[in-house]
Amino acid sequence: MRLTAILERVAHYAPRYVTVTGGEPLAQSGCFELLTSLCDHGYAVSLETSGAFDISAVDGRVVKIVDFKTPGSGEVQKNEFNNIEALQKQDQVKFVICHRQDYQWASEMIARYGLTQRCDILFSPSYQQLEPRALADWILADKLPVRFQLQMHKQIWGDVPGH
Repeated sequence: MRLTAILERVAHYAPRYVTVTGGEPLAQSGCFELLTSLCDHGYAVSLETSGAFDISAVDGRVVKIVDFKTPGSGEVQKNEFNNIEALQKQDQVKFVICHRQDYQWASEMIARYGLTQRCDILFSPSYQQLEPRALADWILADKLPVRFQLQMHKQIWGDVPGH
């Protein structure tokens, strides 16, 4: 789809806030141009990215939500930790936690990279792998300075592709 067609489609819905996500947006040619164009058109824009691609060229007006993969995801080797240098205060780092070992690993990454001084940190329980209450209890017990987040799309539609 061409950039003008995307911008027209977005304008049809008259949103104030636009999130670019789905698969890995930065793997798509033209994503950087799309993000900048959305900002130029007055939208508040966020990018949800896996953290496997360099984010340093993302327009500074875009809120970057970097989803670093935990060991339980089976994709931890894809993390590009150099992206941490490109994070701004407005940005967020998200960890989807599959089990207690993921929680401990994510806590270590927060400390190692000083993430709480850089941006907000989100912890989400992996859908149907970890009970939300367990993760909330661990966060509270450790007084970990993170935000608890449910993957709302999965709470609403389940694990259905496209939702």
